[in-house]
Amino acid sequence: MDSKRLILALAISFGIMAVFTVIQERFFPAPTPAQTEQQAIKAVSTTHAPSGAGGPGTVQSASVNGPRLAVNAPMLKGSIGLTGAVFDDVVLKDYHETIAKNSPLVQIEGRRGSDRPSYAQFGWTAPAGIKVPNNNTVWTPSATELTPSTPVTLSWNNGQGQIFQLILTIDNKYMFTVTQTVVNHGASAVSVFPWSRVVRDYKPKVPSSWVLFNGPLGVFNGTLKQEGYDALKKAGEKASNGVAYSTSGPGGWSGITDKYWLTAIAPDQGAQMSATMSYGKVSVGNGNAYQTSFITQNPLTVPAGGQASFTSHLFTGAKVVKILDYYQSAYHIPNFYKAVDFGVLYIITKPIFFCLDWLNTLTGNFGLAILIFTVGVKVLFFPLASYSYRSMGRMKAVQPKIAALKEQYKDDQAKLQQATMELYKTEKINPASGCLPMLLQIPVFFSLYKVIFITIEMRHAPFYGWIRDLSAPDPTNIFNLFGLLPFDPTMISPILHVGLLPLIMGVTMFLQQKLNPAPADPAQQRMFQLMPILFTFMLARSPAGLVLYWTWNNILSVGQQWLIMHRAAEPKKTALVKG
Repeated sequence: MDSKRLILALAISFGIMAVFTVIQERFFPAPTPAQTEQQAIKAVSTTHAPSGAGGPGTVQSASVNGPRLAVNAPMLKGSIGLTGAVFDDVVLKDYHETIAKNSPLVQIEGRRGSDRPSYAQFGWTAPAGIKVPNNNTVWTPSATELTPSTPVTLSWNNGQGQIFQLILTIDNKYMFTVTQTVVNHGASAVSVFPWSRVVRDYKPKVPSSWVLFNGPLGVFNGTLKQEGYDALKKAGEKASNGVAYSTSGPGGWSGITDKYWLTAIAPDQGAQMSATMSYGKVSVGNGNAYQTSFITQNPLTVPAGGQASFTSHLFTGAKVVKILDYYQSAYHIPNFYKAVDFGVLYIITKPIFFCLDWLNTLTGNFGLAILIFTVGVKVLFFPLASYSYRSMGRMKAVQPKIAALKEQYKDDQAKLQQATMELYKTEKINPASGCLPMLLQIPVFFSLYKVIFITIEMRHAPFYGWIRDLSAPDPTNIFNLFGLLPFDPTMISPILHVGLLPLIMGVTMFLQQKLNPAPADPAQQRMFQLMPILFTFMLARSPAGLVLYWTWNNILSVGQQWLIMHRAAEPKKTALVKG
């Protein structure tokens, strides 16, 4: 049974190591301190638009040049291309590309003439004979700048008696409200189908992973749909019209997400919509065009001498959880919070995020929040850990007896197992108890990893000293004596990046290991002795926040284990004195 417990523990350990090896190789490609400082996080947008009656499923290149409408709000700035009425220039005022304060601001929509074009657009499809705006339409604005206090109306007259309008407002955060209005001065009623779409004319360099989703996504009929770039391209190329996915139902939302940024459209939640995700080839960007779109299932009928409108909301900004939750509530956007990829363990991941965010509000530092959170986890699991450590202490005490049994029954494994189980029963030892705390904390550990990795609240969050970004690996490196030697060891091998915090973590893991009963087999002992070294190298390229959690958890575990074992030894000393 002791062997089985050991094998289980080893299997769990090596499983963790294997997972982290994959994570680090794919998501943390051995950044050096200089690379960490210089990495720019951009997500831009721009190009194609539907033809007059083609609807949003048609991929076409839009005009690049032309007049623009300035946009200025507390948390974003940019402009809207008046040729085609394209939202293709959005810069976030509160986020820089790197931790350097003088680094450029993050731009999440890119103009159609850039190398990473991406944009949002609104329009109409109509029956033949009714002229509707297209990509070459130059709209006339009612003002020169769109601000939260200055709405702007874009107008275009089709020369047939209809005036098309886009009435634009923006709030103090990241939400545009777009009202598509048709004013009919004609002699008879007309019918149009309002549509909207988010387009990206390039494929960004993103790793494929279960840890984080990047690409087209949306919530349709209450269900989250994620379609990766490669899957969308493959399905779109097979379809004659480029549509890889289509569905229909009331409202919903759809867009394209990056790790920290989102562009998404939420139409009127009471309207019946047809939604699509499609792929096409264009002559801009890197030639790939990815699109999510909505179009009304029922026509918008505009009576003669009257007008009719359709309202949508456009989000283009940072995926701040509280802001997404606010919009979800204010505009009844279903499951809008799922734009943040909390994953299948969201029932653990999201509460952990809110706990850390609340602690950060109290302390003003996410690192301190992680330390306090870790104490809370240790308190929560204390009864189980206490039972486990007492059992491990008894295991350590009976090692001589187990060795004697092995010698006595060395030629009869069946009797050895039976005698060992009888000994465990007599001594009230559960040989698997040492694994239970680790098994129960694994979901917490991976959920914390996901929170640190995906949430923008952790992005560029400093701790103290040399840890200036808890979402990035420790920037120091022992292999160049923490910067004293003028060379980059990772140029030799990516594995040669071990910072000071991972080294401290390895030492704490070694100390914790010394308090545990050593395996009887010398080969197994050596294997366990290598664990702190292996984990040090594996976690060296993980986010510093995660290594901080692991290090502090080890320190608390050492103190907790010593205290429990010390208390367990007190009754024995008292009995000896009385004897």
